[in-house]
Amino acid sequence: MLKKIISGVAVTVLSVSISTNVQAATITVQKGDTLWNLSRVNNTTVENIKTLNNLTTDLIHPGDVITISQHKKYTVKQDDTLWDIALEHQVTVSQIKEWNQLHSDLIHPGLNLLIYEDINTTTTATTENSMMPEAQESEESTSSASAPPPSTSNSASKEIIVEATAYTASCEGCSGITATGINLKENPNAKIISVDPTIIPLGSKVYVEGYGEAIAGDTGGAIKGNKIDVFIPSQQDAINFGVKQLKVTILN
Repeated sequence: MLKKIISGVAVTVLSVSISTNVQAATITVQKGDTLWNLSRVNNTTVENIKTLNNLTTDLIHPGDVITISQHKKYTVKQDDTLWDIALEHQVTVSQIKEWNQLHSDLIHPGLNLLIYEDINTTTTATTENSMMPEAQESEESTSSASAPPPSTSNSASKEIIVEATAYTASCEGCSGITATGINLKENPNAKIISVDPTIIPLGSKVYVEGYGEAIAGDTGGAIKGNKIDVFIPSQQDAINFGVKQLKVTILN
């Protein structure tokens, strides 16, 4: 599963200059900087930085100038829904859930949400915000953790009931490297589950009830038979997840 290798992350002093668009800042990459460090220091995510700068890998070099999206806080009001908030701020429900590590569409008054600026949405995301909620419910099935699994024409797809627990890469001494080589510390928003490969083959794309689409990318000594571990970035959220009986659809 996750090998225990103790490592420290140095916080780098950054050179920041505000661009003409007050919603974004430019940062000159210094020696030792990584996207992970920059995302933590600037309260954003690796994926947001890559999207905003059209990066296809996590590699950056000293002297590179990258744009960091700024965020604002939104306090949920009575009767608010994620769809309403996404529409108001011209983002998508999926983005709000990713930015705030939400695993369902349920929100409550008083909850503080981070909303990032200047994150370009794809054509699919734009369509999402232009639809009525009834239409969006079916279209969001591939991104919303609480929606039903996406339909598939693959007759070989298989559904199983599993006992699900959660794990995290933020535990003391954890390297964050999965059995298939995915670095969960550098990709905290990755949807990864730990499986018994004899039940769910490693590398399979799956849909986990209440969690969403994920990759079977890890293994564990205690994960035998119809058991899975779902990756959750926050250690406390992983603890709060508890033990659940969930349906898993193996998509391929």
